[in-house]
Amino acid sequence: MEESLANGDPTSSKPDVGRLHVLTDFHLQQQHAHAELARMAVRGGADTIQFRQKHGGIQNILIEARTVAQVCQDASITLVVDDRVDVTQAVGATGVHLGQNDFPVNAARSILGPNALIGATATTPEQAVEAYELGADYVGFGPVFPTTSKRNPKSVKGPEGVRDASEAVPIPIIAIGGITHDRVRPTLEAGAYGVAVLSAVCTANNPERATARFRAAIDGVQTES
Repeated sequence: MEESLANGDPTSSKPDVGRLHVLTDFHLQQQHAHAELARMAVRGGADTIQFRQKHGGIQNILIEARTVAQVCQDASITLVVDDRVDVTQAVGATGVHLGQNDFPVNAARSILGPNALIGATATTPEQAVEAYELGADYVGFGPVFPTTSKRNPKSVKGPEGVRDASEAVPIPIIAIGGITHDRVRPTLEAGAYGVAVLSAVCTANNPERATARFRAAIDGVQTES
């Protein structure tokens, strides 16, 4: 798979999907604001930040999202907003990540335009194919490993599931769910383009150092390939 491809088009002007996605959050922890988490993650080597705020009024969400957008703009890295097409537009984010029950991918594309980066969540290879056919640029696939946000062990896909999904579509697979530093290698070797992490960074004592360990793990696998 070519790097920096958007939906398999080598002429696309879209930004790189990125290999290390760090999700900011103020629900799992209240020690660091979204922008602070984003800044530490960027310093640690994250190349994509996903702003994730599930709760609160829209005005507060916009305030927080704008602060993160400024961090990403200053660092010239990708900002993806979780779920919200309207917030993506309002803060000038690079793109949006959509869950199975969120705004449809093709409808988001019609609003955000051809150069927006659109990711879609999938839990099966079939859902990954559907996301690709609707115009997604990458697929967030998981949960790959057990995670506190997914209590049904039958939902865990494992590296085998990552392999199946990566073989089903020509767009990048970003693995999510229970990803730790020592699980990066088997995940990438199974075919994932990159990984997305939430609690492993957001709830760490030192989010910058935690991010740097993920960066080192990813770079180590790439150096050997």
